[in-house]
Amino acid sequence: MSFSRNSTARSGDSLDGMLNDYVAGKTKVKPHKTATTKFVAALTCLQFFFAVYATFLLYYMGPSIDLRTKPDFSRIAQQWKSLMITPHIVGHYQESASSLIQEDNNNQFQATTIPSLVCENEKIDFLQKKSNDVQMIKIKRELYEEVLNFQNKTIGTETLQELMNMKSKWDIKGPNPTKPKINVLLNHFKRKTLCAQLDSLLQQTLPFHQVWVLSFGSPNEASLKRIVESYNDSRISFISSSYDFKYYGRFQMALQTEADLVYIVDDDMIPGKKMLEILAHVAGTEKYKNSVLGSIGRILPFRQKDFTFPSYRKFKSKEAGLYLPDPAYDITIDKIVQVDFLSSSWFLSAELVKTLFIETPFTFSTGEDLHLSYQLQKYRNAGSFVLPVDPKDKETWGDSEHRLAYVSETTVIFKDIVQVRDDQWWKALSSGYITQWAAMYPQKVDALFYAHSVDEVKALSPLLEKFRSTVGKKAYIVVSGGNFCPCEQAAAALKWPLLVCKERRFKIFDLGVGSISGVSNSEAPVIQAVYSSLKGLIKIHNPSVVITVDDIDVNVRKALKMASETNSNGTTLVLLPRASVSKVLWMADLRSTALPNWNKMRLSINIITQNRVNSLTRLLKSLTNAYYLGDEIPITFNMDSRVDEATIKLVGSFEWPHGSKTLRRRIIQGGLIRAVSESWYPSSDDNFGLLLEDDIEVSPYYYLWIKYALMNYHYDPQVSLPELSSISLYTPRIVEVVKERPKWNATEFFKQIHPNTPYLHQLPCSWGAVFFPKHWREFYVYMNMRFTEDPKKNPVQIPKSRTNGWQASWKKFLIDMMYLRGYVSLYPNFPNQASFSTNHMEPGAHISAKDNVVKHNKMDFEVPLLKDDFSNFLPGMKMPSASRLPSLNLFNQAVSLKGLKAAGAKLGQDVLRCNNVTEIVAVDHHTGLPHHCSRF
Repeated sequence: MSFSRNSTARSGDSLDGMLNDYVAGKTKVKPHKTATTKFVAALTCLQFFFAVYATFLLYYMGPSIDLRTKPDFSRIAQQWKSLMITPHIVGHYQESASSLIQEDNNNQFQATTIPSLVCENEKIDFLQKKSNDVQMIKIKRELYEEVLNFQNKTIGTETLQELMNMKSKWDIKGPNPTKPKINVLLNHFKRKTLCAQLDSLLQQTLPFHQVWVLSFGSPNEASLKRIVESYNDSRISFISSSYDFKYYGRFQMALQTEADLVYIVDDDMIPGKKMLEILAHVAGTEKYKNSVLGSIGRILPFRQKDFTFPSYRKFKSKEAGLYLPDPAYDITIDKIVQVDFLSSSWFLSAELVKTLFIETPFTFSTGEDLHLSYQLQKYRNAGSFVLPVDPKDKETWGDSEHRLAYVSETTVIFKDIVQVRDDQWWKALSSGYITQWAAMYPQKVDALFYAHSVDEVKALSPLLEKFRSTVGKKAYIVVSGGNFCPCEQAAAALKWPLLVCKERRFKIFDLGVGSISGVSNSEAPVIQAVYSSLKGLIKIHNPSVVITVDDIDVNVRKALKMASETNSNGTTLVLLPRASVSKVLWMADLRSTALPNWNKMRLSINIITQNRVNSLTRLLKSLTNAYYLGDEIPITFNMDSRVDEATIKLVGSFEWPHGSKTLRRRIIQGGLIRAVSESWYPSSDDNFGLLLEDDIEVSPYYYLWIKYALMNYHYDPQVSLPELSSISLYTPRIVEVVKERPKWNATEFFKQIHPNTPYLHQLPCSWGAVFFPKHWREFYVYMNMRFTEDPKKNPVQIPKSRTNGWQASWKKFLIDMMYLRGYVSLYPNFPNQASFSTNHMEPGAHISAKDNVVKHNKMDFEVPLLKDDFSNFLPGMKMPSASRLPSLNLFNQAVSLKGLKAAGAKLGQDVLRCNNVTEIVAVDHHTGLPHHCSRF
């Protein structure tokens, strides 16, 4: 690579200087006139006339001369000089006069070749292309207006005058003018536009700091160098190399600048004389300081009706995008417009140039324009903008001769180049580049799956396929790419055709992780690549959840978490244990509005125990072996004062792998009513309490039932079921509030609707149930206001209910409250009354108690536990909508939710007296205190 800077030349070093010295009489030597001298003079005259003739002949034979036009004598004169005095003649004169001319080193004169002698002009003998296709003109202009209207509403668009009126750091006309240092880089190969560019730059209203003329592998290197030297300006430098650095070389050179701003210009752009002033002013505004500015740009393709994206060169297609400005369709830029990438010129801060090289480009053969805009958005959140112009003032144009740039645009039509560029922009869009289409038409998908390895792809595949096969659901998979998990290997693992990695359709996204640094032992490049790409993909597709395995690399997990949290529309990162993925296929049946709440619920397990160590051991084993989907579940042991030694040792040594463990022991014996009711109090509205006595055993699927029910009926904003106060794990076999306690089978009862439909029941469950925080606070207050040792003194007497005589029962007070206010519990209903919990009916405070005259048949209470995926039994293999859940009253009779409230209002025995039979007590759910009577 060579670098040359213009320097001052001595006049004696050139022929002109020598001749000037000679003619001016600098020499005192007078040669003798001889016959030989006369002969030489005659020969010289002959050569002179021949040179004149040759000059005219060569000039008019030139292909750029139109013989019908008036001859340009100034140019003829210039060619005379160059032809009359040839280099060998210079040598001859210098040699002949060496004995006559006395050198005077202190008296040299500068002789500089002037630009007019070496400049060449690009021939433009064609008109600007114009379309006569009325339909296409209409389509393109409508699309442009659509883009401009969207941007005007979202980010605001300004005219040139409005931009120049904005406050700027680089205001050269204000009371305290500040001028930036601007380094202009002119990249040249074959075009003959260098002189026009330099002439324009030298006349700018805002002077440049430096101009670097770049010639990489150019066949015109020598002529380009002569042109630069002819301007004799120390600010203009020539940088050349025999190696062709192609499109990225100019940006690599820009990294060396010490200027504030960089203006990189192709050889097809001749900027107007006000361009640097306009560009610098806009770049100095607060709004556009983090941007790259230019005069020509493209808006990439829009999605077609078949959900594919066309080539950006597709003919007669609205979806192919826009070229701006586009004289062919009469599209001029009168307001600043954001584009997907700029072409032909780029104006940006020197600091932003570095961003181009964060990732290895898709290819070095082409596409530096798109790569720059993509990298700036991905890593700097910077936009690319085409500036507006004053159509009446060409000095405000970045391309005062647009025909040149348009020729450049039309040269990129070769099939292989178009294919490479199509692959490049699709790769960018698939890696999170938010194009104008993506900004204008934000997508909504239910889930994005992320896999960093092929094994993770295989682990996630059952749930991914369930999402993709569920009607109305959208889900895509993102793979790390590179050496971690290439798209082709992921497709093979999913048994998808390899074509999915090539077609321009959303299905699988390859991030190409590793393109930042290649081989590296540092986690930083991986975190940066995953985070920045996922952030863009999440913004484009707005997934409700991002799903991955819970044992994913910890650094990748951090990147996924950060990316998910950037979405203002709400995206939740879901980490699933590999063993649980196939157990949670019902996740695909949840509404997209419910999915973001996946991580909100917090279940607290509360065990009431005293002296049944064997029962407790069985319960703890069943709890430990259940599926918890990676959720953190704290467990609390509540022991009365008379707890035995074996139980204390067991709970002390027990290791709970799913969360924290807390031990609580009473000083004074409280009895079962206090042991249960005081075992848990909600810490938030998302804290749910599972109350278990130690003779209960649970199914491995119990937590999945709870989670599914809460997500479907409580955490879905589209569902309103305020009456739901708890979720039972147990399915009863008898009607326990009726004196005769008749047997009851829910499967048989609901067979006309669906034999295995879940149902709502006014009876709370004490043999394994989850209680809701708002209703439990309400129950605390109610029980405090109504608790009596003597059940006969209780003011609530439900007609025909044997609960009226229950003593020492916390459940009796909960039944009263639910009856008076119309609350219900959700119950499972599966074949053979299989449940998520069972009661082994072992002796305790109630069973086998001395004062309990009721005999208990174990077969009436002990039910089988579900050992398989329960969703297969549900109606349509999913939870029914809330409106389709049947409801029963306290006595197992079918009654609507409104009917349940009417029965409680009719009884009229709540803590507040409501005068109207259509009103029930409403409470403050933060405190549980009764507040007022409310109509239902």
